[in-house]
Formats: sequence, C-alpha cells, structure tokens
Amino acid sequence: MASDIGFVEYVCEQIRGAGRVSHRRMFGEFAVYCDGKVVALVCDNQFFLKPTAPGKALLDRVKEAQPYPGAKPYYLIDAQLDDAEAAAAIVRATADALPAPKVKPGPKPRSSVKAKTKRK
Repeated sequence: MASDIGFVEYVCEQIRGAGRVSHRRMFGEFAVYCDGKVVALVCDNQFFLKPTAPGKALLDRVKEAQPYPGAKPYYLIDAQLDDAEAAAAIVRATADALPAPKVKPGPKPRSSVKAKTKRK
C-alpha cells in the first residue's frame, strides 16, 4: 500500500523545526530529507527514521521495524511524531549524525576546439 501524500506532508510539517525538510517519491513511497540528507522513509503511512545513536538516545522507547521487505531495521516513530518539538529534535540529532551526501560529479567540461586556419 502506498503512502498518502497528506500523511507525508503531515510528517514534514511536524519535523520542520529540524532544518530544511523536504520529501521525494521513491519506489512508490517517500524519502524524507533534512538539510539534504535522507533521514527517514515513509512507507505504508508509517514514519521510519534511520537508526543512529543520537536519535536513539532521544526516543522514549525504541521500536525497530523494516520499512519494506528485505530492508535493514529503522526506528518506527509513531506517538513521538505527535509532539512536533520532540520529533524535530530527534530528526535533527539523526541528521547531524549522518554523513554528508556524496557529491555527484558534474559533466566534464568540453575541450576547447581550436579552429583550424589555412596557411597561405
């Protein structure tokens, strides 16, 4: 079952205090970004936070679950999502603990083509 865009927007609204929050559709579900880093997934209208030690330290209780079959366990955030300030703090701590995204190389610059001149 795919997630509803309304739920994804609710999640992003709740965690907006964490930084620059956005979402992107991926494989029929959604990835949630904070300051350019993927910090969570929304699958089947559930919020799955990437596991990090700082994020875990801020959770009341830790419930791990797979966002999709074959995935590594993530932290399933449910009741904590209703407290926007706490949810934003957990997401911020998670984003801070994750490495910066790899920079994709841009296109190679074109070599300058020198016009051939005819000698007389």
